[in-house]
Amino acid sequence: MRITMFRKLMSGEFGQVRGEMIARDHVLSALGGRTADEALEAGIGAKEVWVAVCDAFEVPANRR
Repeated sequence: MRITMFRKLMSGEFGQVRGEMIARDHVLSALGGRTADEALEAGIGAKEVWVAVCDAFEVPANRR
């Protein structure tokens, strides 16, 4: 998955503003205590980051 697709999925699931806020501010233990943006910058794959966000926010399987 590309980062552009990750951003599109975040916006689709949470809305543009909230999706950006979550990616920037919400620390995820599944990503080693990083935010989604920090994890992406550290080279963690966008798919792995998306799954971590989905798990943290209990996104239903049909929308992952």
